Amino acid sequence: MREISTSITFEIKPGETVPMRIARSTRLTVHGGPVWATRSDDIEDYWLAPGDRLKLRSRERLWLSVEGDKPACIVFTMMPRRDERAIRWLSSAIERLTQRARAGWRTV
Repeated sequence: MREISTSITFEIKPGETVPMRIARSTRLTVHGGPVWATRSDDIEDYWLAPGDRLKLRSRERLWLSVEGDKPACIVFTMMPRRDERAIRWLSSAIERLTQRARAGWRTV
């Protein structure tokens, strides 16, 4: 089994403001009600409707709040880092070469 992605879902209630610190590159997806997002090091604010996505940078700070009277679900999806994918590829390539070298031989 290999990890393809990891998702975390939060529910934000109307009138609530949630501060977050992003540890690694993440994709945010909005479900439910619309969300207002403010990012550190960015002069723009983002109005995200249900279904909208926003790519977040590592070590970024984020403030989220819900607009209207309906709660919103925020899904953070973290993709595996490039170095993790390279290590997995290298280990599987070594395993394939090892199996090819042992072809026809039985290990007891």
